[in-house]
Amino acid sequence: MLVPPMPCNESARLDALHALHILDTSPEERFDRLTRLARRIFSVPIAVVSLVDANRQWFKSCIGLETSETPRDVSFCAHAILGDEILMVPDTFADERFRDNPLVTGEPNIRFYAGCPLTITNGGKAGTLCLIDVKPRVLDAEERALLHDLARMAEQELTAVQLATLDDLTLLSNRRGFEALAQHALSVCKRMGKPASLLFFDLNDFKQINDNLGHAEGDRALQSFAEVLRTALRESDVIGRLGGDEFVALLSGASNTETQEVTQRLAQLLDERNDETARGYQIRFSVGQVSYEPARHGSVAELLAAADAAMYSHKQASKARSARHS
Repeated sequence: MLVPPMPCNESARLDALHALHILDTSPEERFDRLTRLARRIFSVPIAVVSLVDANRQWFKSCIGLETSETPRDVSFCAHAILGDEILMVPDTFADERFRDNPLVTGEPNIRFYAGCPLTITNGGKAGTLCLIDVKPRVLDAEERALLHDLARMAEQELTAVQLATLDDLTLLSNRRGFEALAQHALSVCKRMGKPASLLFFDLNDFKQINDNLGHAEGDRALQSFAEVLRTALRESDVIGRLGGDEFVALLSGASNTETQEVTQRLAQLLDERNDETARGYQIRFSVGQVSYEPARHGSVAELLAAADAAMYSHKQASKARSARHS
């Protein structure tokens, strides 16, 4: 068996794939419809929309298989994403790359494979729309063209997913996108025994900016805060705008001390941004910090609720201090 090599743009490819916020999400009819159609048109027992992650291939839609993922090193699709055209293996027994692959010698006993790469925003290949049969066969030119057309439909659905999970104003993840990506990050932290912290931000006196200077200026304040968030946090952190002036960030693999240092760095960068721009107001925030505890936080929603409560307490304490000083 030949282990598939890594694409030359692997880091950027994975960034674009993770930006879709689709890994480990629930089944969706729009993808299942495509795999059902592919299985019927090509008369194959298995049709899959497969996404190739760092160490696995995960199935967004899988008709004819019980499993939801396999290791990447045995993945046919990890070979297919190395090129732009359909990878077709008429008979796995006759192909030295796959003849002793465990997916060939055991379940699901693959004898035929055809996978069309799915291209995403940066030109990288997220995965494939693929066909699998338990007997050898060959796709003719018309069938290959049809598989290509179905793959383009799958790409359109992936693009729609990305648009549905981005906040138009700040280009951060929206609530749906954040919750999906954060749940995936928490699952990794739980599995690997790593810490994680959630920061819940609320901008102070944001309503006054809208009321006194207009909503256009309010939008610019939100965009500025989002830009500073991106700068202060690591590329591996999950950042989102839940709506209005509420922002969140999940820091995986970060201790309490490291998370507090991030918050301090954010405040410092925000002070610098406020000094650079004379807008007639200062962008300030209240923040709630909660450490992820698997026994207490069974979902992202529970973690968000705890961090929201912590943020509210911080905001009320700040108002009380301001009142005393006044």
